[in-house]
Amino acid sequence: MVEVVGVRFKKVGRVYYFDPQNIELSEGQRVIVETARGIEHGEVVIPNKEVKEEEIVPPLKKVLRMATPDDEKRLLENVEKGKEAFSLCQKKIAEHKLEMKLVDVEYTFDNNKILFYFSADGRVDFRNLVKDLASVFKTRIELRQIGVRDEAKMLGGIGICGHPLCCATFLNDFEPVSIKMAKEQGLSLNPTKISGNCGRLMCCLKYEQESYEYLIKTTPLAGSYVSTPSGEGTVAEVNLLTGNLKVHLNSSPELAFTTFKKRDVKVLRKPKAMPKEDAKELEELELDIE
Repeated sequence: MVEVVGVRFKKVGRVYYFDPQNIELSEGQRVIVETARGIEHGEVVIPNKEVKEEEIVPPLKKVLRMATPDDEKRLLENVEKGKEAFSLCQKKIAEHKLEMKLVDVEYTFDNNKILFYFSADGRVDFRNLVKDLASVFKTRIELRQIGVRDEAKMLGGIGICGHPLCCATFLNDFEPVSIKMAKEQGLSLNPTKISGNCGRLMCCLKYEQESYEYLIKTTPLAGSYVSTPSGEGTVAEVNLLTGNLKVHLNSSPELAFTTFKKRDVKVLRKPKAMPKEDAKELEELELDIE
């Protein structure tokens, strides 16, 4: 077992394990740590605990010390310098006529490097821009291209649900989502209705997917030939959440359908697999959103 503490560097960022160096730390405390990109300031979100060795990525970086008021002051100064660097970089991008959108600028705590995050539709040759920025700031410059999901996470905003974006408030990592999830959840397959501010499928499609997958496995699908207390028939419509099935009964062709609970129905023959044209349509919708 290895003693570690979990430290986060951004409000909604990943949590990294560090060697506490026998320092007892509690949640919310600020610390100065050693990282791959230099000395950084972070917040303890997981106090001292022991984990198995396979849960860490060696070598484990160290907590150097508790943050001081001077460290907090320096952190605020770096934020202000980042804003100034953002404005200057935007002007330089315009001067170099580069097709890129500057999203954020971040100084490392020790001012050893400045990171410029940008988005672009394709590859961008920014070598001359880096040289220009380095001559101005007299320090190491790194330009990092990010995707549209990361851009939304950095910028924040309000989703179509009326709440702040999940990625900017509590999602540490992005999980894969697919158009198939929307179909299985009975949602509209109109890309404008199931896409987030970033233009990609909404992350919240993933939240209930496990429950829907379970319901789909335990509920007769539309098109199934079933036995009911009133005779045999074909399932015309399914409500996964209520468990109600609308069935066309062979014995009552004059009725549009009869409703049964899924527990009262037994599947005699499953429906045919999804037609190739339907599967192809889903693939095309996926590509449209990407």
